[in-house]
Amino acid sequence: MGSAAHKARSSGRSRFLSGWVLGRVSSDKGAHAQHCEAVLDDGNPLDAGRDDGTSIAGVDRDLLRRLNSSAPVTRREMRLAARAQRRRNNLVASASLAALVGTVTSVMAWAGPQGSSTSTAQETTTTQIQRVRGDSAASRSDERTDLTQTQSSSTDDGGWSLGESNSQFDVKKMSTVAASNVRVAALMEKDSAVLPSGFNPNHATGDAGNTYEFGQCTWWVYKRRTQLGLPVGSHMGDGRMWADSAKTLGYWVDSTPRHVGDVIVFSAGQDGADAVYGHVAIVEAINDDGSVVTSETSAGMSGETFSRTFTASQAAALRYIHY
Repeated sequence: MGSAAHKARSSGRSRFLSGWVLGRVSSDKGAHAQHCEAVLDDGNPLDAGRDDGTSIAGVDRDLLRRLNSSAPVTRREMRLAARAQRRRNNLVASASLAALVGTVTSVMAWAGPQGSSTSTAQETTTTQIQRVRGDSAASRSDERTDLTQTQSSSTDDGGWSLGESNSQFDVKKMSTVAASNVRVAALMEKDSAVLPSGFNPNHATGDAGNTYEFGQCTWWVYKRRTQLGLPVGSHMGDGRMWADSAKTLGYWVDSTPRHVGDVIVFSAGQDGADAVYGHVAIVEAINDDGSVVTSETSAGMSGETFSRTFTASQAAALRYIHY
């Protein structure tokens, strides 16, 4: 009876092995492997039906041996195999996360403040250094060359030099004028040699708009000066009074025509001026012979202007408001 019981247990083990043999994945050790060998020894081929209703269809002995050799046969080995698989999964997940973080960091490092890609590469320039001759100890002044640049235009020539000679450097051509009116500043640079001592280019102008009666000589002078960007007062009085009013405000006034836009002041009755009110006009051109061309208007002309030319001697007898 002991022998019969042993055979019954072996038969049960064989059925268990035959039902699970295709699901095994690792070891060939343990009791189940021994029973597998028993099954392999039961017969060949292994597809014959058994009287207990179980069978292994279409599996030869070598295939069954290989399957059982790769499957865990104990619960401990199955737990160890599952634990190893979890570790492999964790390692793969960690490696993927690290690769993703590295990619994002690289993109951020190459991105500019606005999200655009910027380059850290900088252009470099190689300068060849002149070697000092061995036969003499050359100084910097011995080896350097003059650095000179000249510039010219249709109206003015100038230049600058950093060489041994500064003969081309004209200090007078440097702009040191602090005039708030850019037109006045340009004229003052040309007049720097003859400007009155202590002249203030930012003096009061007395400008409050064109308050003069339309069509009068004073109305036209205010309008024309404004067109030329030059300062002009709004309450300078009659034409004959303009020179004195301008001097009181700080304007430069003398008897020399200097620029287009100068105000010409006629005394009462002078060169056809009104015998009571005098007259004012604008310098429009100064000819090489010293004669002066004007633009002016007078009462009764409805704002229309006319022009006259005064000889150099006539022009020298008049007074002029510059700026």
